[in-house]
Amino acid sequence: MKDIMRDGEPAVTIQRNNSRRTGKHVIIHCSICKRRTWFNAIPLIEPEGVPVPRQAWTLCKRCHQALLVQMRLSPIRTPLRLRIAVGLVAAERSPYAYIPSRRTISDRTWIIVLAWGFGIAMLLHLVLIVMLAYVAGH
Repeated sequence: MKDIMRDGEPAVTIQRNNSRRTGKHVIIHCSICKRRTWFNAIPLIEPEGVPVPRQAWTLCKRCHQALLVQMRLSPIRTPLRLRIAVGLVAAERSPYAYIPSRRTISDRTWIIVLAWGFGIAMLLHLVLIVMLAYVAGH
């Protein structure tokens, strides 16, 4: 276990697990960007003094570097500093941060679609009524 010290306070607790397992492969995904981390997983645990529950994350190298940059830029010096920095990094790098935007349909387009739909429905009903009248007449 290793503590990163800044201004005499532990900011982040890092646990490294360099053991390689034989047999079944364990695939670990980054907690932020959801990419596979393979052998470069960096587990982080919040320091003591944060509100319950203490959070734990597993980060890839890219997200870890972005987190370190965010931690250096942060003026906050409380134990919540890590949680806030992870949230900021996740807002930028998470695949769920930006919903794919579909073009919204304008009111004018909806009116045109409904008008065509009603017109087609009326024609289909007319054809059905004429067919029933023809069958009933013979």
